[in-house]
Amino acid sequence: MFGLSELAVILIVVILVIGAKKLPDLARSAGKSARILKAEARAMKDEDERAAAPPRVVQGETVTRDEPQHPGSPQHPGSPQPPGSPQHRQ
Repeated sequence: MFGLSELAVILIVVILVIGAKKLPDLARSAGKSARILKAEARAMKDEDERAAAPPRVVQGETVTRDEPQHPGSPQHPGSPQPPGSPQHRQ
């Protein structure tokens, strides 16, 4: 790609154009940008690995109701009413 002499010429031109006083700020800004880019690339890689992992299966049970339930009615005949309900205060 570039040889050592070409890189040296480019560095000298950058120093002349930007100025020696602003060069540390430019290097600091480039370092921060590289760190952010690296962190984002790592996050994307982790996200892809999580998406490729098989989903976790949770065993469950399906519950069906024979009769429609109304708010305030007991879940099952003979089950106690929750505290504070009108039938519970009797």
